[in-house]
Amino acid sequence: MKKNGVLHSELSKTIAELGHGQALVVADYGLPVPKGVRLIDLAIRENVPSFLDVFTAILSELTVEKAVVASELKDINPSLYTTIETNVEMPLQQVPHDTLKEITENVSVVVRTGEWTPYANVVLYAGVVF
Repeated sequence: MKKNGVLHSELSKTIAELGHGQALVVADYGLPVPKGVRLIDLAIRENVPSFLDVFTAILSELTVEKAVVASELKDINPSLYTTIETNVEMPLQQVPHDTLKEITENVSVVVRTGEWTPYANVVLYAGVVF
């Protein structure tokens, strides 16, 4: 039995299987999931689990080489933008929200949270540990 890190077995396995350059999206409840893209739905009710809880748990296990957010996030929720940028420890790439939705068509998995905050989505690209 695993005692720390990501305890959700499907999510933990998915993180472990990501290869260099493959992407995972941590998504708010409203982000559409493209047909054919794997979904791990963690949402239980409004804001449970929160975006930040899921995001920080994933970062505890995933090496990230690039992170992408909707440019609207910086204006709508600057504190969340700063928190994401601080946690990934690199400048965030910003794209219009419609472009972010297009990017999700080519990711490995979308992890849906219960977050009800607009634009609370980030695409995380797996890096290498060496």
